[in-house]
Amino acid sequence: MNITEYNKTVWDKYVANKVRWTIPVSKEEIENAGNGNWDIVLTPAKPVPHDWFPDLKGLRILGLASGGGQQGPILAALGAEVTIFDNSENQLNQDRKLSDEFNLNIKTVQGDMKDLSVFADESFDLIFNPCSAVFADNLKPIWQECSRVLKSGGILMTGLINPVIFQLDQETVPFQLIYSQPYSDLDSLPKEKLDELIESQETLEFGHSLTDEIGGQLNAGFLITDFYEDDWNGEKEIDKYLPSFFATRAVKK
Repeated sequence: MNITEYNKTVWDKYVANKVRWTIPVSKEEIENAGNGNWDIVLTPAKPVPHDWFPDLKGLRILGLASGGGQQGPILAALGAEVTIFDNSENQLNQDRKLSDEFNLNIKTVQGDMKDLSVFADESFDLIFNPCSAVFADNLKPIWQECSRVLKSGGILMTGLINPVIFQLDQETVPFQLIYSQPYSDLDSLPKEKLDELIESQETLEFGHSLTDEIGGQLNAGFLITDFYEDDWNGEKEIDKYLPSFFATRAVKK
């Protein structure tokens, strides 16, 4: 199975079904951003600290796997030069619509986040990457490509999933530790569960180790400068026990 193509098709359908992560920001949110009142997220609930960002005026930003019209339009309204790169054409259309409506000049490019060859070396000042590594089987090329297309001193902001989330069976309480690392829907799930996911046209996901999530950034030439954890904001039972997400801010050496 070509996972990239499969997940692309699923995300295109998610847009049609108005799944949470495909709903673009409102006119009011864009106007507020233009007036300096804004927040965006790398993870489900906690806003990214404003002090993670340099002056956004004229900043060259790559929204990596960040289609859906949720972050790009806000960053563009704040004066950044935004390019959104995403696997789903329908997700990119969400950004295009807002860009056209509000004259935000957002560029959109369709492709696989493991291959940024369409961009030259040192093309960007900042990469904003909401939780999407979960859809890639291998993180190493992502971190390497991010390092390549960022200028020296450029910033990488990434939302990631706590690896233990994939090791737990969350269908019953108390939760049970049943899956080993690294996790893959393709290889870890019983066949009937995998077949059910595919039949219901849900994304296929991969759980990565902290070595791959954080160590991989360090090995690609980044320094981690800040970190925070996040959860589902009380929406899921797991929130009572541990944070499911974390975000890193890294700088290219």
